[in-house]
Amino acid sequence: MKKSDFHFDLPPELIAQAPLAERSASRLLVVPAGQGAFDDRHVADLPDLLQPGDLLIFNDTRVIPARLFGRKATGGRVEILIERLLSDDEARVQLGASKPSRPGTRIALEAGGEAEVLGRDDEFYRLRFTVGEALESWLYRAGRMPLPPYIERAPDADDDARYQTVFARRVGAVAAPTAGLHFDEPLLERLRTRGIGFGHVTLHVGAGTFQSMRVDDIRDHRMHAEWLEVGAELIARIHATRAAGGRVVAVGTTVVRALESAMVDGALQPFSGETRIFIYPGYRIRSVDALVTNFHLPESTLLMLVSAFAGRARVADAYAHAVRERYRFFSYGDAMLLSPQPDDAPGPAAASARDAP
Repeated sequence: MKKSDFHFDLPPELIAQAPLAERSASRLLVVPAGQGAFDDRHVADLPDLLQPGDLLIFNDTRVIPARLFGRKATGGRVEILIERLLSDDEARVQLGASKPSRPGTRIALEAGGEAEVLGRDDEFYRLRFTVGEALESWLYRAGRMPLPPYIERAPDADDDARYQTVFARRVGAVAAPTAGLHFDEPLLERLRTRGIGFGHVTLHVGAGTFQSMRVDDIRDHRMHAEWLEVGAELIARIHATRAAGGRVVAVGTTVVRALESAMVDGALQPFSGETRIFIYPGYRIRSVDALVTNFHLPESTLLMLVSAFAGRARVADAYAHAVRERYRFFSYGDAMLLSPQPDDAPGPAAASARDAP
C-alpha cells in the first residue's frame, strides 16, 4: 500500500488559520456505516447524535509551550521545538538551524538563559537548559505555543487557551489532541445531562505528528515513540458500557492509538509506557465503536488510521464531500463523527504497540 493512496487535493484557503469564536460552533460531518448519506451538522449537535449510556473518551494531555528561539555563539539563529521533557533541566528537542549542532554547542536563548547540546539521537537532540528554575515552569512563562507549521502566523495570547483542551491536566504534549478542542463546558454539561459518560486516557502527542512520511510503501514507515497511560478504572468502565449496550466513542485518533496499544491478545489491559503503534487499512480497531476526529493532512498516518476505522473509500468520499461543502481543515478546523466500516484491503498493523526502545 502506497502513501499516494491517501492523497487528496485541498484548496489552501480551507486550512483553518484560527479557531472559531466558540469551540462547539465547528461543523461536524456525520459519516454513518455502510452507504448511508453524509449529514452536515455541528459539534454542538453531539448530544442529539449520541445515546444515553455511551462513553466518550478524551485525551487529557496538556500542551507545553514548547517552541523557543536562540542564537549560537557564531550568530546563527536556532529554533528549538521541545519533543519531550526528560528532567528538570534536560529535554529531547528538534533543532532548526543552518548546520548540525555538535555536543558542547551553546545556544543563548532569546527568553533568557542558555541551552547546551549534549548529544543527538537520529533527528532529535538532547539539550541541557540553564534557566534559573525547573524547565517546565520556565516554559510556561518563556515558551511559545507550538502551532502546527500549516498555520501561517505567529501564536498569540488567544492560542495559549484555544490550542489546549478544557480538560487538559497532564503536562507533556507538544501538539494538541485537536478533536478535543471542540468541547467546551456548556457542551460537556449537555452531554452529562443526556446521560453520556466521560473517560480519559493520556497520550503525550510528540513533534513527530507533523513530520511527513518519507517512504513510499507505508509498511516501511516507523512511528516516533509517544508515552501513554490507560488505567484500570477506564477499562472497567469500557466493559460496563458495552455490557449495557452503550458505545465507546473516541475523541481523537490519539485515544484510538492509546487504547489499541493497551490491547493484549484482543483484550484491554492497563498500560503505562511508550508506543509506536501504526494503524492503517487492514488493521481492525476493536477498542472503540465510533470516532470523533478532525480532518487530517494528505498522506498522513492519522488519515491512514481513520481509513482503517471507517474504510478507505468511504473516508475518501467523505473528504471529497467536505472539500465541496467548504469545511475547515486541520487543527483549528471542523470535525467528523465516524462509524466503523472495515476496509476491503487486507494488511496487518505495521508496528506492534509496545516495540519502542
